[in-house]
Parts: sequence; C-alpha cells; structure tokens
Amino acid sequence: MNYATIKPYDIANGKGVRVSLFVSGCRHHCKNCFNKEAWDFSYGDPFTEEIKQKIFEYLAPDYISGITLLGGEPFEPENQEALTNLLKEIRQKFPNKVIWCYTGFVFDKELLGSSRAVTQFTIPMLEQIDVLVDGRFVEELKDISLKFRGSSNQRIIDVQKSLKEKQVILYNL
Repeated sequence: MNYATIKPYDIANGKGVRVSLFVSGCRHHCKNCFNKEAWDFSYGDPFTEEIKQKIFEYLAPDYISGITLLGGEPFEPENQEALTNLLKEIRQKFPNKVIWCYTGFVFDKELLGSSRAVTQFTIPMLEQIDVLVDGRFVEELKDISLKFRGSSNQRIIDVQKSLKEKQVILYNL
C-alpha cells in the first residue's frame, strides 16, 4: 500500500485534534474530488514499518483524539490488509483513541453487502473503526455547512453500534 500524506494535526476530518492518514488508490473518481492525485495506487510513498512507527508517535500525546483514514479510498481491496493490521495495532497501543474513516462505499449496501470492496479484511477492518463517513462525494449535493462531510448523501455512522444492531445507527456529533 502507498500513502499520499500524513497530517499529524488535523481538525477538519473528525472530532478533536487527529492524525490523518491519506492512502493512495481510488476507483470511485468522484467529480471534483479534492484529492484526485491520490486516485493513483502508486502515488505517494510506500507504507513502511517506519511510517507506522511515526503514526504511533503522532498518536501518543493525550490531546490527540485519534486517527482518521482517508484517501484515495481506504476500502479499496488493495489497502484493506495493511489498514486492518494498522488499526489493530492502534487499538492495542491506544485503546481510548477514536478511529474515523472516510469511504466512498455505502456501509450497509457495499461494505456489508456484495461489492468489489468486500474482502476477507473488510469486516475485521470495520470492527476496528468507531466512526465511518460513507458514500461518494456528489458535487450536485455539495453543502459546505455540513460537519465532517462534503455532500448531503454522505452519512456519519457509529460503526460499532451499527454492527451490533445490524442496522445503520448514525453517530451523535
């Protein structure tokens, strides 16, 4: 897996001060995507053990609320194994940090249903995520007044409650 960038201090992509990991690779190609360069799976740099350790350093301070995964597309099949392993390690080292993830896939239809995104790592990855912002960015539904999402079709989902209840439960901001 490659990554496009890491922001050690991000307040735009989830509640609190967060570390944001932008992965490379996305086949959605949303119109007017803010991060088109990250569509290319080879964009950026390889995600190495050294980079993972750097993320752990960034996560260590108490004022860091957690990590956010963005892209590109974290749920592209090529990215899921590395991200699942990373999230499991974060859960072990930082059990109180909140994990957010942005995906163009629709949680209940494509990640829990049948789609090109589903792999052996999809459910294990979801089991590590607290908050999922799902759905593709849709230019015609763009709304700059929305918190933590770009278009009105996107939902902010409490993943753990949703998995437990077997229905979409929206996250309380």
